[in-house]
Amino acid sequence: MFRFADPTYLYLLIILPFIVVFYLYSNLKRRKAIKKFGDPELMAQLMPDVSKHRPDIKFWLIFSALALTIVLMARPQFGSKTEKVKRNGVEVIIALDISNSMLAQDVAPSRLQKAKMLVSKMVDELDQDKVGMIVFAGDAYTQLPITSDYISAKMFLETITPELISRQGTAIGSAIDLATHSFTQQKGVGRAIVVITDGENHEDGAVEAAKAAKKNGITVHVLGVGSPGGSPIPIEGSSNFRKDKQGNVIVTRLNEGMCREIAAAGKGIYAHVDNTNGAQKALNSEIDKMAKADVESSSYTGFDEQFQGVAWIILILLIADLLLLERKNPLFKNIKLFKI
Repeated sequence: MFRFADPTYLYLLIILPFIVVFYLYSNLKRRKAIKKFGDPELMAQLMPDVSKHRPDIKFWLIFSALALTIVLMARPQFGSKTEKVKRNGVEVIIALDISNSMLAQDVAPSRLQKAKMLVSKMVDELDQDKVGMIVFAGDAYTQLPITSDYISAKMFLETITPELISRQGTAIGSAIDLATHSFTQQKGVGRAIVVITDGENHEDGAVEAAKAAKKNGITVHVLGVGSPGGSPIPIEGSSNFRKDKQGNVIVTRLNEGMCREIAAAGKGIYAHVDNTNGAQKALNSEIDKMAKADVESSSYTGFDEQFQGVAWIILILLIADLLLLERKNPLFKNIKLFKI
């Protein structure tokens, strides 16, 4: 496995395009200045020792050395081996509703953004547990297979938008069924599905799926996002709201009855997500009560620094720049490596 130990330094790569633009602009100005003195071909004959290409080659040598120096500062590393690491924890799969109704803003900043913030904080609270992520609207898909890599979990979380699923709806039953079959086969470990939704279920089977999950030893918790009073669904990038075929503004409401029914069938809790952290505390409390077991996971250990190879390349580039003169060397005038 490859990684950078200090990836923050890679932000310095942003300056490289500006350096190239500045160099090309300087070259353009220099050529315009030469043209003011006379015909470029005549000037080339008057200055036989001046090379047209050597300055460019020297620039790209230094430019490459600078880019590799930035990479060197970020400390590239390779994982030399993998080990099975035992963790005493549980397995949790989050099923996140990303239907358009989750864009409603009756919970600040929106239902979906609030849900993502809650999941992020939930992942921060995990210690030796495994987490997976499923997104659903009209269909359900695995966004992140169950893992103990919390950094990847938060990275995947940032990419979640309603555009990930084209078919609209709220297939809670499909999401629970997919989550039920996404756990590891390890015995003795506590398992839970956390459904985060506004409860506007457009398909049957959610309660039955929750009951089936519980029969397999999996608890189903439901977090309801939104307000029972409802809210219109904004159209992103405009001040307008989504409308139905008759031209009426669609108002989406939290269906707490459905959420409670699903949680009861899965023998889990229902918590209302509002602008406080009450739902997160309630969920964390339930997870802490779950049976913990030794959960095995693979991780890379013994990362080896790879700076030596990069440093050698930088050194070779700098030596090449030092040996390459901008003017033609009269000692090698018969060697035509760089044509005028």
